[in-house]
Amino acid sequence: MHLPSSDADTRPIWVLEVGGSHVTAAGVLLDDRQVIQRQRHPLDPALSADGIVDALAGAAKLLDPQAGDRWAIAMPGPFDYRTGVSLHEGVGKFDSLHGLDLRAALAHAIPATPGAFTFVNDADAFLLGEWVDGAAKGASRCVAITLGTGIGSAWLADGSVVTTGPTVPPDGEVHFCTIDGVELEDVVSDRALIRAYREATGVDVDGMRGLAVRARELDAAAQTVIDTAFGALGLLLTEWLTRFDAEVVVFGGSMTGAWDLIEPALALSLPARPVSDTEHAALIGAAWAAAHPDAAAY
Repeated sequence: MHLPSSDADTRPIWVLEVGGSHVTAAGVLLDDRQVIQRQRHPLDPALSADGIVDALAGAAKLLDPQAGDRWAIAMPGPFDYRTGVSLHEGVGKFDSLHGLDLRAALAHAIPATPGAFTFVNDADAFLLGEWVDGAAKGASRCVAITLGTGIGSAWLADGSVVTTGPTVPPDGEVHFCTIDGVELEDVVSDRALIRAYREATGVDVDGMRGLAVRARELDAAAQTVIDTAFGALGLLLTEWLTRFDAEVVVFGGSMTGAWDLIEPALALSLPARPVSDTEHAALIGAAWAAAHPDAAAY
């Protein structure tokens, strides 16, 4: 698929990719699948609403946008992506944005027209980017799993995000699933891995990063913790990937730095491809969603 040719297509779609501790601002030229002016800035998610809006708008202004340009904002949930209103509450990040119309706030602060903004879930943006020009390119049905402080997921069928129906977890979010009655992120997450290793050894580690170091040094307890957690995740994912009839699953997030340890434990039967630069994919995918509204319909 290609955007229709017009003068507007020579201008980039501007993207803000918002993470738990950063905002990355960039332009995307979709015809060339090219990311330009990529700039990463620190962002404190505990700031006041005004402080967060000022930080996002400040990053946006450094791109030197013009009137009439389009904007795509990749945001972590919970968020009402259709209206641009934050639903963050009690999640420890961006709680001050709860109930804020971020579309209106950014339109005023940048400034831009409210209609210029498209909001998209960050995991969905990642998968769209990999489907457009990455590890899931050309797949009819594909899935993304992000492994970091928590677990994110996205499900794509024929180029459109799927969030409802019997073939995907509730709201398309695998973190809502349970394993033997235990919430998934209490089994597989940095905090869960830290707790499991402490219970086994009495020693604290620096999350998956520290656990991987010990496992590569042939620490049996570290290897067991990894195998147990990701083995359980693999069984859960296999069930959902089969239901979805997925052709490929891409993995992103900070934990993919330990892919050599994670992949054998997952033991998935379909292609599982780690992506080192999830941010690049999310920028491409968010811009794609802005140009193709049906791709990330919520």
